[in-house]
Amino acid sequence: MTITPPSPVGSSAPETVHRGVDDLPFVKLPDGTELQVVQVDLATGIWVLRTKFHPGTTLQRHRHTGQVYAFTETGHWYYLESPTEQNSSGSYLFEPAGSVHTLHVPESNTEVTLVSFAIWGANLNLDDDDNVISVTDAHSVLHSYRRLCEEQYGLVDAPVIVVGL
Repeated sequence: MTITPPSPVGSSAPETVHRGVDDLPFVKLPDGTELQVVQVDLATGIWVLRTKFHPGTTLQRHRHTGQVYAFTETGHWYYLESPTEQNSSGSYLFEPAGSVHTLHVPESNTEVTLVSFAIWGANLNLDDDDNVISVTDAHSVLHSYRRLCEEQYGLVDAPVIVVGL
């Protein structure tokens, strides 16, 4: 679905766009993480997603080129670089552009950890020498998510909210 930009002041307001809990599936990634892409803005590089992390998950160390807002809905997680800053159900985390970290979900968790993220810019996965080994951004996450929706569920053209074409 493509959304047109807002109308000029004085004209009628655009309609809102809603996605219900079952409108977009969670797809499984190779590391066991489950991902639901809700919205992307291809012009500004913003991507909004929900992610399910199972106990014992550790993601690749990465750097963000833009800021990130994270809302923890269930479970518990932290960054290996700052283990005293614990994220649990109801917590919020702001990540400034340029921050580098390794997301970790403790093996001792008794439930899946569900986190909603609003991400500006790219996610740069890093090796031990800080070399970029892969890049994820609004364009690539939309493409990958839709491909996985088709492969895993037979859902062609998953109804992610897409703006900024």
